[in-house]
Amino acid sequence: MARVVVIGGGAGGMLAAGHAAESGAKVVLLERNSILGKKLRITGKGRGNVTNTAAIEEFVAAFGPTGKFLYGAFSRFSNDDLISLLDRLGVPTKIERGGRVFPRSDRAADVADALERWLRDLKVDIRLGTTAKSLAVEANIEHRTSNAEHQTGGIVGVSVFGGTMSADAVILATGGITYPATGSTGDGYRMAAEVGHTIIPPMPSLAALDVAEGYVERLEGLSLRNVEASLHANGKRVGRELGEMLFTSTGVSGPIILTLSKLYARLEDKSNVELRINLKPGLTREKLEARLLTDFTRTTQYMNYLPELLPRKMIPVFAEVSRISGDVTLNKITAVQRQRIIDMLLGYRFTITGARPVEEAIVTAGGVTTKEIDPRTMESKLVKGLFLSGEVIDIDGTTGGFNLQAAFSTGWIAGENAAET
Repeated sequence: MARVVVIGGGAGGMLAAGHAAESGAKVVLLERNSILGKKLRITGKGRGNVTNTAAIEEFVAAFGPTGKFLYGAFSRFSNDDLISLLDRLGVPTKIERGGRVFPRSDRAADVADALERWLRDLKVDIRLGTTAKSLAVEANIEHRTSNAEHQTGGIVGVSVFGGTMSADAVILATGGITYPATGSTGDGYRMAAEVGHTIIPPMPSLAALDVAEGYVERLEGLSLRNVEASLHANGKRVGRELGEMLFTSTGVSGPIILTLSKLYARLEDKSNVELRINLKPGLTREKLEARLLTDFTRTTQYMNYLPELLPRKMIPVFAEVSRISGDVTLNKITAVQRQRIIDMLLGYRFTITGARPVEEAIVTAGGVTTKEIDPRTMESKLVKGLFLSGEVIDIDGTTGGFNLQAAFSTGWIAGENAAET
């Protein structure tokens, strides 16, 4: 019977521990917090957006350049598999807009509690309040196996405060650096680096973006639906999303902004980045111009007309930025001013100054490079018996349940293969 130690009791760690135990291993789960699934319990604003109904190709695409690495994991433990597992554990789910899957109870805590009961039923040795210090590796040996061209050293245990725990396999599921209050402090990166792994510098992803325009504070709380936001770096568009967004006291947030922030996080040059918001994506420039040409024959004052185009909270700011007096009548607006209004409606511009800090980001970009992990098993190509799961790996997807599914899928695969060591 293999002895498996799982470091981290989040989404990936719990799935890894449970499936390793189901596969016949003797499992110890180390969690530094006083409860399991601390971050899982607050996902989806506490409602628990655990996965998505999207096809596997959409899951892969949601992770961009690293998506192909996850194809095998998503295939072997899919969204349907997760939904079936939760149903078996007494947590039925429901589907909402965008294919997002939530527990019917709208309580993320119900998912975490069910997984913990599952682990205890499987006799997993759960050790709360226990912090792993480092990985214990047997040095100066070389293994050549079917799942790695070259592995030097092998796992023999985990060092904790008070001694070393022996292990045939270790699963590193420590999470990233976001929400550090939940225990995601980046320790996994350090431990992986100490045994030779390459770490892509971690940074916040899926985070609200700050803008330079001070008047954005006046728009705080305004939600826009069915708008198109595009991200431009040095004048070149690098991404575009259609959907909902929200203004904050310092910038912009909401689903489409969070998705674009993933692209922003990976930009090498962030010195000249601009966000453009198309407030009328359903209209071509020609159709919008035709509408304004007709409307601007009226004697209505400009400020009184803007409610026909914009949400009320946006009107004073829009009028100010357009540099057109609010009391001028529409039939007195010049052709140049009309073009300026059209430009703003189809591409309202904000200068991006940065992403919100890791304490506020949803997901971490960066981590252990996927090049050093076998995608079929989640085993390290460098250290025999070391497996990795979830956000400690350089994988970060868009919003909508994709990231949690990645944690669950990689944890499941890691647990299964660790049990076979």
